[in-house]
Amino acid sequence: MSNGLKGTILGLFIISMMTTAIYFGLAFYYSDEFSYNTWINGVYCTGKSINQVSEELSDGFSYDGLTIFDFEGNPHNITAEEIDFGFDYLAPLLEYKSSQNPYLWIDNLFKGASGSKITPVIYYCETALENAVNDLGFFKPQNEELMIEKTVHGYQLVNNRANVLNYDKAKTLIRSAIDNQETHVDLYVCFEDLPLDNAMRNKLDLWPRIEEFQNCLITYQMGDELIPLDASIVSDWIKLNENGDFTLDENQNPILDEDKVKDFISNLAADYDTVGSTRQFLSSRGEMITVEGGIYGNILDQEAEYEWLLENFFTKETLIREPEYIKKGFKQGRDDIGDTYIEIDMTAQIMYFYHEGNLIVETPVVTGDIRRRWSTPEGVNYVYSKQRNRILRGEGYASPVSYWMPVVGNIGIHDASWRRTFGGDIYLTDGSRGCINTPFDQVKIIFDMAELGTPCVMYY
Repeated sequence: MSNGLKGTILGLFIISMMTTAIYFGLAFYYSDEFSYNTWINGVYCTGKSINQVSEELSDGFSYDGLTIFDFEGNPHNITAEEIDFGFDYLAPLLEYKSSQNPYLWIDNLFKGASGSKITPVIYYCETALENAVNDLGFFKPQNEELMIEKTVHGYQLVNNRANVLNYDKAKTLIRSAIDNQETHVDLYVCFEDLPLDNAMRNKLDLWPRIEEFQNCLITYQMGDELIPLDASIVSDWIKLNENGDFTLDENQNPILDEDKVKDFISNLAADYDTVGSTRQFLSSRGEMITVEGGIYGNILDQEAEYEWLLENFFTKETLIREPEYIKKGFKQGRDDIGDTYIEIDMTAQIMYFYHEGNLIVETPVVTGDIRRRWSTPEGVNYVYSKQRNRILRGEGYASPVSYWMPVVGNIGIHDASWRRTFGGDIYLTDGSRGCINTPFDQVKIIFDMAELGTPCVMYY
């Protein structure tokens, strides 16, 4: 064998030994570190220890918690902090590292940079999660009844059998979402309808008829007030039996309780009949005073309204109803005096006339003689007649007047040509026989402008 051949063989042997030494040296090196060209979750791990890679992966991991959507799509949050959420990459990294054969590091020469994916070990406090889930607004156990319930708004269907949350299914879905670090989960699929028994089905069948009964479209116009006959009112008109159950006709429709309709009309009259009532009145002297009695006001025709309601209740037409009155004031409603009225302050001996809120007349007057017990009565009355050139007659007198406006009985507002002065204390010793003596020029203005029915508020 030639020296050249021997040299070549020796060189190859040395190269082989060196290559082998390097290969096994790297294998030894990678026995404690990650192998050549190892990428995990985008992190280059070659030559790094498990702790080093764990730290880098942890720095890139974040989880703020879970947003949970209920049946109606409303969001509810459970934060990572409130359930003591934590994670650990050490265990999956140890498992991954143990799967690497350091003597096969050369296989990684042909792998791309996409590398492998691992998930950390997730842990959290089960008790804290349970409490957080139970604190969700929709996660409260409820009764599972189906009933028609009376409320202040009328009868309402309470169906706790529809869209009932399956708690076990929901909790499993929430835990799975947190285990997989999902940011949101929709629990729509966890809401289910529960089966119905015969009694429940009967109530469900009855409800549309109750709902239709309560759907009254009549609105009462009481002066400036509107009173819609909504479910809060007409629900009381469904006839009940002695057990408190609905009374139904042969077609299974609710029956109208006519006595309850009559009670409603009676209560309406009690609220809005004003003849002889006690009123609060803001006087021209600036005080809120109480005025009792008088003949002015409104009296509802209860019988006519009762008959009208019975006739129109089931038509289901949209109606604005101004009721019929036995006696009708200048204005309807609780404030039936309005902004056009005569006001007589008998203590101050001043009469005012307001027309559409504007003060037209302010004049001294003389009212009934106190000493002779002819005091002008208090109350809210009204102009029920207007006469010109009338002779007022009584026991021992006959007084001609140019303007006469009776407001209660034989007591009225008129001129008094026999008087030269008005107001002051005249009424205490030299007053009228009950009428309101008024200067000629002022009573003429009132006579010309005041309509029949104009309220007359009289007080001391």
